[in-house]
Amino acid sequence: MNAHDAAHPLFSPAELGELRLSNRLAMAPLTRIRAQTNGTPNDLMKEYYAQRSSFGLIITEGTWPIQEGRTWGRQPGIETEEHVDAWREITDEVHDRGGRIVMQIMHGGRISHPELSGTGRIVAPSAIASPNPIRISTGKVAAPVPHALTAEEIQEVIEQFVAGARNAMAAGMDGVQVHGANGYLIHEFLAPTTNTRTDAYGGSPENRARFAIEVVTAVAEAIGAENTGLRLSPEHNIQGAVEEDREDVLATYLALAQGLAGLGLAHVEIVHHEPEGELVQRLREELGAPVILNTGFSRFVDREAAEELVDKAGADVVSVGRLALANPDLVKRWREDAPLNEPNQATFYVGEEKGYTDYPALQRS
Repeated sequence: MNAHDAAHPLFSPAELGELRLSNRLAMAPLTRIRAQTNGTPNDLMKEYYAQRSSFGLIITEGTWPIQEGRTWGRQPGIETEEHVDAWREITDEVHDRGGRIVMQIMHGGRISHPELSGTGRIVAPSAIASPNPIRISTGKVAAPVPHALTAEEIQEVIEQFVAGARNAMAAGMDGVQVHGANGYLIHEFLAPTTNTRTDAYGGSPENRARFAIEVVTAVAEAIGAENTGLRLSPEHNIQGAVEEDREDVLATYLALAQGLAGLGLAHVEIVHHEPEGELVQRLREELGAPVILNTGFSRFVDREAAEELVDKAGADVVSVGRLALANPDLVKRWREDAPLNEPNQATFYVGEEKGYTDYPALQRS
């Protein structure tokens, strides 16, 4: 064992709201699409999450609160009683193994298709189609033009997030993370390329931040701010949610941070290629909440990089994606400087147990 590494603060306890973690490593939310076709989790998912219980925190894959917000076939949901009961089996197993787990509540917005949404439409802040194709049962097809939500419908969507959060807590989750990143619905309101509205939810940076503030505030009021988190990815420039004007980005996300600062959120996860830079550090200061940092796909997070995120960027927790996928016992492997399994990208979204629950745990003689 490398004593220096094992003693690093990365392996020390952390607190996110009222949630005490055994270490500062979180499993990032990772799309795996292994649920039943109606969104109900299954025993395969239970084993997958339970295997990773030694992480200080597990953040689930994006989970739809309403079918109209579904992005992929076999993506899990948290809308029905059947969903709640199945997720409760997962949370019970994770807790029995000493883990902590929060659910990422995700509405895909325009990153969907009527075949997936089940309503004959998809929704977004503005009637602008995604530049990327959408995968449905017959393969990839051009993204349809979404329905631009009315002001009244926006309030309905906020209530859908709240209902999903309440269901997540009923399923035994240790909290929720509202997905405001990666080009999905909340991020579509934040980005000027996807939000061309002229009402109270568009135009100025403050107006574009309004929907995110209202969603997170409503969820926090429903389940407690100490159980509520948020994921953001400013300047990620993904799925057509492009944010290239730094002045506008700062104005938008600082308005968001200031609108949430008084809530006392459990955490905010920030995905950014430059976590030590001005934008992330100003957000960290303004938010007044513990921060989980993640570099996205631009910078690979090995152990040394994770330690630097704590030491140099002020991360309270570091979320890890691909290595968490391939190494259920990553915390132990990093503590002991042990060899790592390599993730098999061909099985990220297909393969059932292959590349999902069959990565071997560390064996010691």
